[in-house]
Parts: sequence; structure tokens; C-alpha cells
Amino acid sequence: MTSQKNKEIVLNFYQSFDNRKMDEAMELLSSDFVAHLAGITQPLNAEEFKQFGMNFYLAFSQGKHIFDEIITAEDKVITCGTFIATHSGNFQGLPATGKQIVLSIMHIDRIENGKIVEHWGQGDAMGLMQQLGILFIPSPKLLLLILKGFISKLFSKSA
Repeated sequence: MTSQKNKEIVLNFYQSFDNRKMDEAMELLSSDFVAHLAGITQPLNAEEFKQFGMNFYLAFSQGKHIFDEIITAEDKVITCGTFIATHSGNFQGLPATGKQIVLSIMHIDRIENGKIVEHWGQGDAMGLMQQLGILFIPSPKLLLLILKGFISKLFSKSA
């Protein structure tokens, strides 16, 4: 299979996903498909990947992948860019905010016999949380270290 054909398969997959045509997207995955996603410890099979995607798409409407860079290398297609959507549904317990999110993403998809057989996905989870207004609070141990550093600097300036 040519690099150009592999690129078409991958871009059709993301387009189907963006158009919420999940059945069309799933047809482009092989029966032994495996997804490796940042922050998820175990690989996902096709059905688990579909469920992950459905949960995300139920929380974020009007989703669109915009790729700034598409690189083909042998049986792999690498896509880098952004995912833009509106937070219009419950996401991990957070009710809809109505905010538009812009998520930096990078994917590697491996093609075999005209199907996507393997996927690696990385998204800027911290940036997403910040855009949704979620603040991270340091643990008590880290808070003590921060306070200690602040006090140390304060006393070294006054000396």
C-alpha cells in the first residue's frame, strides 16, 4: 500500500469521526486494532476505543481535527495539529461549560492491509483542564516545599 493511500485512510478516519459517522470510522479499523492513549495504562481494542471516542464526543460537540503536519513513513501516518470543539456535555463529572476548547494533539496510526491496525494518541490534557476552568491544587507535601522555598527567598532578600 502506498504512503498516499495510507494517508487517505487515516484522514478519512478522522473526518468520519468529526462528522460523527462512527460506523464509517470503525470500518477503517482492523479487527485486531489496538490503541495506545496517553494517560490510559492499558491498550484499548476497537470497541473500547469507540467507547472512549463516544464519551469524548458526547461531551464536546462540533469537533474538528485540524492537522498542521501530516507525515507518512512506510506503514505509519503521523498527524499533528489541534482538535477544536465546544464543551456541551458532561465530561468526567464536569457539567457543560459552553466553552470552546482548542486541544493540541499528535497521533501515529499504523496501516496494514488497508486498515488502521494500531494507534498512538497524545493530547494536551493539562491544557484541556485549564480551558475548562479546572485548577490543580498541590498536595500538602508539595505545598510545604513551596512555602519553605518562598520563606527562604524572603529571608535571603532581607539579609
